[in-house]
Amino acid sequence: MVSPDSAIKTKSLYISLFIVGIVLVSFNLRPAITSVGPLVGMIQEDMGLAHWSAGLLTSLPLICFAFMSPLVPKIANHFHNELTMQIGLIAILVGILIRTISSVFFLFAGTFLIGIGIAICNVLLPVVIKDKFPAKFGLMTSVYSTSMGLIASLASGFSVPLAVGMDLGWQRSLLVWGIPAVLAIILWVFLIKKSKGHKGDMKRSSSIRGGVWRSPVAWYVALFMGFQSFLFYVTVAWLPEILHSYGVSTATAGWMLSFTQFIGLPASFFVPVIAGKLRSQAWIAGILGACSILGFGGIMLASSYVLLIFSIILLGLGLGGSFPLGLAYLGMRSRDARQAAELSGMAQSVGYILAAVGPIAIGSLYDVAHTWTVPLITLIAVGVLVGLFGASAGRNQYV
Repeated sequence: MVSPDSAIKTKSLYISLFIVGIVLVSFNLRPAITSVGPLVGMIQEDMGLAHWSAGLLTSLPLICFAFMSPLVPKIANHFHNELTMQIGLIAILVGILIRTISSVFFLFAGTFLIGIGIAICNVLLPVVIKDKFPAKFGLMTSVYSTSMGLIASLASGFSVPLAVGMDLGWQRSLLVWGIPAVLAIILWVFLIKKSKGHKGDMKRSSSIRGGVWRSPVAWYVALFMGFQSFLFYVTVAWLPEILHSYGVSTATAGWMLSFTQFIGLPASFFVPVIAGKLRSQAWIAGILGACSILGFGGIMLASSYVLLIFSIILLGLGLGGSFPLGLAYLGMRSRDARQAAELSGMAQSVGYILAAVGPIAIGSLYDVAHTWTVPLITLIAVGVLVGLFGASAGRNQYV
């Protein structure tokens, strides 16, 4: 017979390991993408890629997010959430391994698999948090979004030093970011064995009346997610190149991208916590949108290094706070795990369709204009849309 104290300790250990598992999953949602931006020049030179096809390296995972996201809740209904998450982690690891093969086909095939795996984890992580920690959704969103931002910034900053400084080359530099996937897979093997979840869990929850696709609130959330992701992935793909065109060295430009994400970590942590204590988050979305607008505007008009750094700080705060706010909306605008899954699938599908356009469109604008001014003006306009749809999604209502 198990004593009450022993049962409490076992439950406490399981919860602690589950939190670690959530953090490890979050470690795998960005590095495989953010590590590419600083190395895109090397990859282009080695593989002979044009700017638009190099932009596809960032856009392809987003395309996967778009078509895969609505399917994830259906897959999770046949397996429990933890097992489905494990499938996603394995896909990420296999994709990272495949794209290190020196071939354009394997480069894009591996990127495609990475996109599939991240899409699965992207959709299910808010659902798992809503299910396991319903009273702490804002705090847990802060924990995993901050973890995601931290590892993403490290991936951006260390890509060039690993490739050049340690003479690993771009392939092995990208391969390093398979380590978090291995660690996560090992821990989730244990968590799956201990989990009480089973297939069909979400079928007993409430569905969204009339379908999520008919909800105006869901569309506000989706468009906010989409336009802020548009800005984020364009920044990841092209900020080093933009800064390099302004006279910044390749290595420094990579670290500036890392700094952009690092400086956003406080916003990434505190925004969901603050948002969870408020009835309306509209003003938060407005401030974050303004930071992105001023950040891109400052980069375009930067006449000094000080102004450039200040613009990078504003951009980092805007991007760093917008994504976790979008994640928080997935729980705040839904009533339970089933609704969160439907909203997450729909919002991330529509959102990433918009996001996928970003790196390709901005790369194509540069190919046509041969200057970064027109792309930066476009990004400022998108920043306005982020503020507008974020404010609409922030009103106190459910889908």
